[in-house]
Amino acid sequence: MIPPTIVDKALGSFPRELQTNQFNLSAPQQTTDVKFGDWETFKFAPIRESTVSRAMTRRYFADLDKYAESDVVIVGAGSSGLSAAYVLAKNRPELKIAIIEASVSPGGGCWLGGQLFSAMVLRKPAQYFLDELEIEYEDEGDYVVVKHAALFMSTLLAKVLAFPNVKLFNATCVEDLITRKDESGQIRVAGVVTNWTLVTMHHDDHSCMDPNTINAPVILSTTGHDGPFGAFSAKRAVAIGGLEKLGGMRGLDMNVAEDHIVKGTREVVPGLVIGGMELSEVDGSNRMGPTFGAMALSGVKAAETVLNIYEARRKQNEYN
Repeated sequence: MIPPTIVDKALGSFPRELQTNQFNLSAPQQTTDVKFGDWETFKFAPIRESTVSRAMTRRYFADLDKYAESDVVIVGAGSSGLSAAYVLAKNRPELKIAIIEASVSPGGGCWLGGQLFSAMVLRKPAQYFLDELEIEYEDEGDYVVVKHAALFMSTLLAKVLAFPNVKLFNATCVEDLITRKDESGQIRVAGVVTNWTLVTMHHDDHSCMDPNTINAPVILSTTGHDGPFGAFSAKRAVAIGGLEKLGGMRGLDMNVAEDHIVKGTREVVPGLVIGGMELSEVDGSNRMGPTFGAMALSGVKAAETVLNIYEARRKQNEYN
C-alpha cells in the first residue's frame, strides 16, 4: 500500500476550495424581466443567426492562433490524458495546454465500466485522486467503487475544461509528429500535425486535404491500445526511427498490468511522453480490463514526467 504522502507528492499541492451556490427553482428567479415559471410571457432575447456563427468561429480561430505554439500537447482525452491535464493545469497555470481528441465526445472508454456495466472500480491507492476531485465512492477494502464511470469522467472533464490555460480540440486527429534531429542524429518530437477527424477517416476516398500543425516542446500521448486511432504516437515513433519496435499488448493480468502502466509511464523519445494503455503497446505489457486506477495514476505520473523534462525541451525548441 502506498502511503498518502507519496501520492500527495506526486499530485503536488491541491488547496481545497469549495464554493456553494444555492439555487431554488421553486422561488421566482429573474432573467431580464421574466420570472421562471411565467411561461405565458416567456421569450428569449433576440439574435441573428450570423451572431451565433461569429460567436463560435471568432473564439475558435482565436484559440487556433493562441495554441499554435503550445507548451504541452496532450493527445487523447481519455482518463489518463485528462488526469494529466488536471494535474498540469492546476500546478502550472502559466503553461498553455492543448488537448487533441479524435472523437466528438472526449472521455475515451471511461463513460462506462467493463462490458457496459456502469460502476467504476479503482484499486487503492487511486482513491486519493478521487478525493482530490471530490468524487464519492464505496470503500471495499483493497479497492473502491464509483457508482458510475460517467460520474468520474464528467467531473474530471468539467474541472479540466474550467482551467483558463487548457483548450480541448475535439473531433480532431493527430496525423503525424513534428520532428527535429540533434547533432548526433537523434530524433526529437517538437509538435503534432492535425486534421479534422472526418478528413483523416477519408484520405483514401477523396483528394488529399493538407493538415494543420501545433508546435510544443513536450507531447504527451495517451491514445490507448492499438485500434483505428489507438497507439498512434507509439506506432509513428517506430516509423520515424524514434523507437526500434513495439512490444505489442499482452493478455489480461490486472495485478501485473496496472503496476507496469503507472511505473512505466515515461518519456520514450525526446519530447514524447507516453502514458495509459498506449504504453502497453510500447513495452509489451499486459492489458488490465475494467479497472481504472492505473489510468488515473498514469496520468499523474505523466504530468510529473512532463514537468521534469519541460525546461530542457523548451530550451531546445528555442533554437530549433
